[in-house]
Formats: sequence, structure tokens, C-alpha cells
Amino acid sequence: MNKPNNITQNDWNLLTEKYKVIHKIEKKLNKNYPVQYLIGNVDFYGYSILVNKNVLIPRFETETLIEKTISYIKKYKLEKSNVLELGTGSGCISIVLKKEIPSLNIEALEISSKALKVAKKNAVINKVTINFIKKDLFKFKPKNKYDILISNPPYVKYDDIVSENIKYEPKKAIYASDNGLKYYKFILPYYKKFMNKKSILAFEIGYKDGEILKKLAVKEFIKSKVIIEKDLSGKDRYLFIINE
Repeated sequence: MNKPNNITQNDWNLLTEKYKVIHKIEKKLNKNYPVQYLIGNVDFYGYSILVNKNVLIPRFETETLIEKTISYIKKYKLEKSNVLELGTGSGCISIVLKKEIPSLNIEALEISSKALKVAKKNAVINKVTINFIKKDLFKFKPKNKYDILISNPPYVKYDDIVSENIKYEPKKAIYASDNGLKYYKFILPYYKKFMNKKSILAFEIGYKDGEILKKLAVKEFIKSKVIIEKDLSGKDRYLFIINE
């Protein structure tokens, strides 16, 4: 059977190795079902991350979020930090941070039991210890303070035009009300009181939201450095708040 046009040869080889009855898989691919779910894992920042329909598929933009965050952690000598990730999904962000900087102490919050199951498996596969917490980020009351907060929250507006295969990913991990800003508008004022004086907050953001989020951040963090950074295609994609 010939390879469909919408996937790479490498992915097709993986699928034909994994599945005996390939025509069923071809039907799914023709309906733009994500090949990553069919394969069952992705290569993310050089690590193998399991994925299924219960978690968002990790993307290149999020690799860059991690890369930039690691750079700031090293710049400000925060390698022994307490880290909080909000909305961990597959666990990919926390797992990579722990692999790259083992001295970090990481807590990762997730409301979905099914997503947490995937995240915990990924932590085992990648041989890292992360404290996963099943909790709604809107209701979490931390007992500790943190040096680093990181999040790739849902930020797609409900009326945004998105690629066809996104419809198979968990909608709660993608879309946000209030013009895509719901999570940021809550996280910035609520979680700032749980941050240490010297701290970093790092977010992935919608590429059209840089200016409005910068204003929100400056309002909440008056004495902090607020930086909008671009992704590899030159679009505003990251918000960093640095408290020195």
C-alpha cells in the first residue's frame, strides 16, 4: 500500500511496523487524524513522549519555550529552584526541564485524570521524579512558594481558524474564553503571591496577544522585567516575567 501524501516516509514506516491492518489507519489519516496519536509517541526536545487523544500533541513552539526558559534559569542562577507547571498535559515541559536541569524540584498541575496518567507514564519512561498534582489551577492553593512558574495554557480563541487535525485533540487544552485570555488573566494576579522575590514566570502565548499580555503583566508586576519573545517563525509567542 502506498504512503498517503499527508505524512512523512518515516512516520509511514513506523505505522506499517506497528499495525497489521493498515487500511484502517489510512482511513483515519484521510480524515486528518493526527499521525502522532496513531504512532503513540513523539520526539520532543530529544526525548520520547507518549501521546494519545487525552493530551495535546507537543509542538515545536513549546520546545522553544523550554529552551528560552532554561537559558533564563541559567542566567539568573536558579538551577536549584522550586518549579510549578500549570496544566502539564503529557508532562513534556516538566520532564524536559527535569532532564536538562536535574537539580530543579518540580510540581506539575493537571485537572484531567486521563492526561495525568499519560504524564506519569512519561515520567517513568524518561526516569525523572516530578510531583504531579491533580487539581484545577483556578482552585489550587499552594503551600509553598516558587522560583519558577511555567505554563502553556489554552489560548486559542473559539472563532480562530485552526488546522483540521486539531479537532481530534482535547478541546479543553486548546481553547480559552475571553478572547483566548482567560487563563492569563487569572494566573498573573493569582499566582504572583506564590512567587519568591527572585523568580521567573514563563508562558507560551497566542501570536496576536503579545501586546495585550505585556500590558497585563506590567500592570501586575510593576517592578519586573516583562519580555515578549518570538518563535522560530518570527511571531510573538512567549511571555517572560523576570523578578530579580
